[in-house]
Amino acid sequence: MPLQLPFQPITLTTDHLLLRPPSVAESPAVLELGLDSDVRMWNPRCQITDEASAIEDCLAGADWSDGSHATFSIVYRPVHGHGPGGRYAGNISLHGIDQVNAQAKVGYRIARWTRGQGVATAAVRCVVGWALSELGLNRVVLTHGVENTASCRVAQKAGFDLEGTLRMAKRFGDGRLHDEHLHALVAQPGTAGRQLTSDRSGP
Repeated sequence: MPLQLPFQPITLTTDHLLLRPPSVAESPAVLELGLDSDVRMWNPRCQITDEASAIEDCLAGADWSDGSHATFSIVYRPVHGHGPGGRYAGNISLHGIDQVNAQAKVGYRIARWTRGQGVATAAVRCVVGWALSELGLNRVVLTHGVENTASCRVAQKAGFDLEGTLRMAKRFGDGRLHDEHLHALVAQPGTAGRQLTSDRSGP
């Protein structure tokens, strides 16, 4: 179906995660994540350095009005009363949304305390499933520095194909140009909504 923009902020859920528009109330956790050394290395667009910039990041992420992005905070939700329910686990954004060509990019930042637990993979699957089945996108791209093997694993587990290597494509946090892997997931006719599904609710 054609891409319908603008769209309203929504909430998505998985078995263990709540994905909702960012809130200023979580700005301390956003600041902690923004100052993380791995985030600063592999997310050069992240410019969170103090409380004010963390608040600004939350406000910008919550404003979907221009249709260029859909940004979600990743929050652990209680499962049968156990686990760190309600704890901020990171951020994921569908960005660079291209109405004409029905495609977008996906990027994420994951809190150090929850890395290696499948949070990024689950969040990517959820957001991309929504993008393909309900926004009508045909293609979602995920890029990462070649040395960032954790993101490579996320892309593979989320069903993205490796399309190639972009040589000297981006300047990362160390100030040097790095090669990037280009992964993409392309919707198959009649299957995208079934392959990658998510529950959704209003804001």
